[in-house]
Formats: sequence, structure tokens, C-alpha cells
Amino acid sequence: MTAEIEFVSDNSVGNGDSNNDNTIIDTEKLLWAPHGRYNCYINSLSSRQMDSLTAICDSFLPSLRPVSADSSAATFYLSSASMAATPHRIGGLISERLEHPKKWLIRLALWLLSTRLGTFILCGPRSLSTNFPFFHAFSQLSPQTREQILISWSLSFFYILRMLFKSMKLLTLLVFFSQVDEKKENLSWKAIGYCGADPEFQPQATPLKTSKQDDDGDGENEECFGPLLRALINLKHPRPIIADNLRRFGFPASLGLMKNKKVPANLSNPSLTIYCDAVVVGSGSGGGVVAGVLAKAGYKVLVLEKGSYFARSNLSLLEGPSMDQMYMSGGLLATDDMGVVVLAGSTVGGGSTINWSASIRTPKHVINEWCERYELELFDSKLYKEAMDVVCEKMGVQSEIIEEGFNNAILRKGCQELGYPLNNIPRNSPPDHYCGWCCMGCKDGRKKGTSETWLVDMVKSGNGVILPGCEAIKVLHKRRKGGQKTATGVAFQFEYAGAKDICVVESKVTIVACGALSTPPLLKRSGLKNANIGKNLHLHPVAMAWGYFPDAPNSSGAWPERDKKSYEGGIMTAMSTVVANTDQSGYGAVLQTPSLHPGMFSGLMPWISGEDMKSRMLRFSRTAHIFALARDKGSGNVHSPNSISYQMETSDEEILQKGLDKILRILAAAGAEEIGTHHCEGKSINVKKASSHEFERFVKEESSRSLRNLNTQICSAHQMGSCRMGIDPKESVVNQMGETWEVDGLFVADSSVFPTALGVNPMVTVQAIAYCTAQSVVDVLKRKKSI
Repeated sequence: MTAEIEFVSDNSVGNGDSNNDNTIIDTEKLLWAPHGRYNCYINSLSSRQMDSLTAICDSFLPSLRPVSADSSAATFYLSSASMAATPHRIGGLISERLEHPKKWLIRLALWLLSTRLGTFILCGPRSLSTNFPFFHAFSQLSPQTREQILISWSLSFFYILRMLFKSMKLLTLLVFFSQVDEKKENLSWKAIGYCGADPEFQPQATPLKTSKQDDDGDGENEECFGPLLRALINLKHPRPIIADNLRRFGFPASLGLMKNKKVPANLSNPSLTIYCDAVVVGSGSGGGVVAGVLAKAGYKVLVLEKGSYFARSNLSLLEGPSMDQMYMSGGLLATDDMGVVVLAGSTVGGGSTINWSASIRTPKHVINEWCERYELELFDSKLYKEAMDVVCEKMGVQSEIIEEGFNNAILRKGCQELGYPLNNIPRNSPPDHYCGWCCMGCKDGRKKGTSETWLVDMVKSGNGVILPGCEAIKVLHKRRKGGQKTATGVAFQFEYAGAKDICVVESKVTIVACGALSTPPLLKRSGLKNANIGKNLHLHPVAMAWGYFPDAPNSSGAWPERDKKSYEGGIMTAMSTVVANTDQSGYGAVLQTPSLHPGMFSGLMPWISGEDMKSRMLRFSRTAHIFALARDKGSGNVHSPNSISYQMETSDEEILQKGLDKILRILAAAGAEEIGTHHCEGKSINVKKASSHEFERFVKEESSRSLRNLNTQICSAHQMGSCRMGIDPKESVVNQMGETWEVDGLFVADSSVFPTALGVNPMVTVQAIAYCTAQSVVDVLKRKKSI
């Protein structure tokens, strides 16, 4: 088939406004305006850079002749990226949202590609022609030539070109397939069999009430908005109102003396000072637990959360808006070399709000290693056993399943056919929780993250409040007479009236629980010098394989059933340990299933041409994925929340390769028609037509391919170990109580304290450690006078 690509010029794409001011959509991504439209990023790329970006986007997703008479499929094939204004959305993301340390390379590359010489440097002889002027800018090349250049980048000897390909492919496909218009629709969704937001979910159109409003009818409000409503403090109010609201909750607050209103608040003269027993930075599986325990014990607890609050019926359950609003860097986070795409929550409830429900206790072999090799008696203590019991009971953890979703049914059937070990995954949701949108928040509160459990305890106690939308900038501490430092509180900043405002919390104890990527930079900004801060980062690297299951095969009936879709059902209900401990070292990989909606699905799948990608996407709803998650020995460093260096060890790569071998066999045994991996060459095999010899050769070749050097997309949804616990300050950041070696009264309570990688989903372990740390904090507070 000959592809006809329709190129839309820069002047004809955007938001539909004839002024075309490069502004995409205006919005407020704040709790008190939750229904505003997302992605209000202003595009500051030059017109020349936009020419290059538009040409690249239209090369990844060109306009093609339809291959089907179906009107939705025809619209999808005829549409190019620029027709959907995708380049301008990406321009806004690059300008304002993307914070990767190599972002400057993208801007430089786009400028170079707008010039003839720059295009020749980046694209080589393919950019030349036999006609004057012989040299051409990238946007002047034919669609076929541009496509060939993109393929050459993906396979290039030069790492920087592979990085450029990987970043532009991910941005283009992720944005195109997840963006929504004013009707919350996407032009591709009907064609690919995707419904958008959960059809059973109806967003609440009523504005969310703030803490200063009348509290009558709380029961109805909690049903709609969740049980944290009355403990939220709106920082968009004037300072006197905020101070009054805090005092109503029993938190003394004093206003700063702002003699000159033109001079912004600063650490020495904050606009507001709040007093409490404990300040907790972060509201996820660590911070939420500590806040709940301390508040129930009678202490006044202030929770600072960088993200916003999206509760129940003011969720969007749309992939693009949800990632933009509820994930770190809008879901656009990766290691410095682009080798690993990283997902981490940034909302009230943290990762527990957007995770996939898996609630697995700390494995026994990990407990043994932490006790014996690292001499951490905590993990073999009665307290830690109690902690795991308490947190599992609090979350309602159970392993029953009434109906299994598409991906998990395939994993289960394939393992049963091959005799591989298989277990039900314990979840913090009930047996009938059949929802594929939990990665965007829980619509009915039946997934028991911290915003539905521990933070609720805090609210009901009357001893805690939550300040969403603020960022801790420094832990405050002073030196005692003996020379040891003692934590005295936290300084935080937030946007107010278009400018940064700074407030201070003065507390008796400080708990930092902002995650393995954000806790180390905060400690460093606060003047802590421990050399281990930010080191020993583990990512649980993940490699995936896919299988296509037609909904109308030649056999008598489709399996899974024709109405089953890859994005529906419980995200994680089945797990295989077939390669979890192959050498008896305790290091291996578990096989599980992901949540992939169209944006992430397209960004991870191999791209070998625009036509091939559109063909792959037409099969989206019946393409299953299974991944191998490694307990990694390799580690990295956290330089800032947006700058992460990481390198897999050879042993980690080998165990993932073993996992891919098993996954491909599982998919085939479950009845897949076609299988493949995420390797950039995009090879696949039709299982039904291949001989056993061809099948074996394919599995061995594809599973043995390199997983490094950007050849295959590696992902991470778990980050840990960057402020690890230990018995020696030369080797660790915190002691067994969770208290930092350098500053008394400063505790860390998140996944950063893990001594090593865990090897399974970390929520239960994070909460159990935080529960133990909270007991230590209570002991400290008992020795101090209550406010």
C-alpha cells in the first residue's frame, strides 16, 4: 500500500483560534477547580523549531489512505498528528512541563533540523538530493525520507540519536493517543476500541466545597468527594483566612509582618508560620500511615503534599489529564539517559492513589537478608510482624477474584497450560473490584489507599489537616549545646496570586516521606551531608512482551470473550514466580500484568513505520501485555527529582531476558495469534502459522536481545533505597527507628529507606516500615510537652 501523508502547516494547527498564539488550553489544575481543562502549557518554541517538530510528529503519525470502510478507522488513518494539534501540545510540554536534564538537546535538535546544514549533520546523506539546493531542512524532505531517517535514528550507532528518537516517539504517541478535546474525546479512540473514561463513572459537576464553607451535609459531600474534604486547607485564600481555618482545627498560626508588599516572603520573613506537634512531608504509603498513627495518638499533625487532591467524583479517569495532574512531571519522567521510563505518583495519597492495588507482604527471604546481612533486627521483630498485620487489615487486603480481566486471564491460562507456578495477588480492593482505571484514582473509594484509610483516621481524630499544592523546600534545624542538630520544622512554598509564597511550619518532630526520588534532594537542600543520601537507588526494572488475541478467530469462539478489553478489569490479580529465584539467591523476577491505556501502550510498542503503528493500534483492545519485574542488584543515584542516573547490572538484564522467554511462551500457550517484544526492530511471529522450530528460534532470539542502550523500552513504577536504613552512618542515612543519623527529630518514612530492592510491589512494606517509624516518633513526642 502506498501511504499518502498530508502535512499541515504550522499556521493551520493549534487550538482552532485564528490568532494561533501557541496557547493550547487554559486551565487550573487545582483541587478547587477540578473540572478545568488540562494542559494549559504555553508553547515557547520558535516557528522554526515548530516546523521541525510538526514534521517529526507527522512522520510518526502520518495521514494514510484508509484500509477499512469503517468510518472511525477511516478517520483515524486519514488523520495526522498535526491535524489533531499534537505538535503544539508537545511544544507546550517541552516548554513548560518537561523537566528532563537533556531537554535542551531536544530544543537544539529541533533548531538544527530547521536548517540545511543541521539536517545533514543529524540525518546524513538521506537529507541530500540531486537537485539544487541539494541540502534541505528536515520539514522539506519527503514523508518517505523522513520516515527512513527516524528508523535510522532508532538503530543508530550514536547514542544521542537513539535518545532523540526515543524521546520524540514517546512524546508524539503518548500525547496523540491520550489528548482529549472539549468533549473529552480523542479522534482515534473509537477506531482502536477504547471507551475513554470508565463508562460507569460520572464526574461530579458540583464545585468542591472548601474548608471555610458551611459543613452541613458532610455525609453527602463525603460520598461524592471522599472523606478528606473537611481537613483540606485551601492555600488560594488570603493569609488571614488560612490562619483562621488552621486555628479552627487547633493549629496556632501567626501572620508575617510584610512591611513592603512588593518584597516577596522568604525564610527569614515568611508570610505565615504554623505550629504543630508533627509535620509530615508527603501523604503516600509512608506519610499517610505516620500521619494517621500520630493523629490517633492525640498529636497535632500537619501534612504537606506537593500534588493536588482528586477525590472520587472529581477525578477525570482520562489518561492524559490524569497523568498530567497525578504523576510526577506529568508522567514524563525518565532516567538521564532515557534508558528507563519512570512512573511515580504526585497527588494526595501518593502512589497508593494511582497504583495497581497489589498488596504483597515483605517476602521472607528479603526479611532474612535484611536481618542477617544488614543486621537490621527490626524486620525480625514482633513489631514488624504486627505492622504487616495492621496495615493489611487496614487496607482490607484479600486475594479472591470474582471475575478476571483480559491480561490476567491470559497470564493465568498460559501458566496453567505450561505448568508454571501461579498465585493470586493480594489486593487492597474487594473480590468484585473489576476496574481498569485504578491508575487514575479510585472512583468509589473501594481501593484502600492512604486517602481512604490512614488519612481518614487522621481526619476523624480531629488532629490533622492537609495542605495540598505546596512543596517543602527545606527542613529547618538548629544545633544544640552538645553539637547535635535537632529538627525544628519545614519551610514550604506554593503559588499565590501568580507568585511564589513561602510559609514555615514549626514542629517538635519532622517526618519526610516524599518518595525515593524527592526525599534525597530535600535532605540535601536542608544541609544534610551524609554521603549515602541519593545513592543506592533501585528501580525494579520492567521488560514487557505482548500477544494479540483476535476477537473473531477462525475457531468457534473468541477467547478471552469478545467483550473483554485489554484495559478493563482488575489490573493485577495473577502473578507467576517461575523466574523469581532461579539461582536460589533471592534475586530474580516476578511475572505480572500492567495497566496500559492508549497513550502508554503506543509509547511503549515498537515503531517501525507510521502505517505499522496505526495497524498495531487498531488491535490495541485485544493486545495483552505481561511483564517481568526484576529485583535489581544494579543501582543508581538521585541528583534531583527530575535527574536520575541508573544502570542495570548484567545479572539484572539476564533475569529479565529469562522472564521474556517465559512470557512469550505463556502468551503462545494461552492462544495468542501473534507475539512480540518491545525491541525497537519490532519483530513478531504468527504463532498459528509458525512451525515449532520457527517458534523456538523466535523466542530464543527475541528474549536474548539487549535490554540496554535504548534497544528495548524499560519501565519502572517502584523506586526505593535512596536513603537506606542501616546500623552504620557510613553505610546508611537512617537508623532502625527511621531517624536520620545527622539530625535528631528528623525521620524518613518512605520507600527510600529500603536496604535493597524488594522484588515485589512495595506498598505493604512501605506502610509496615512507616508504622514502625511512627511508633518511634510517638515515643519521642511523649518525651516532649504537647502543644
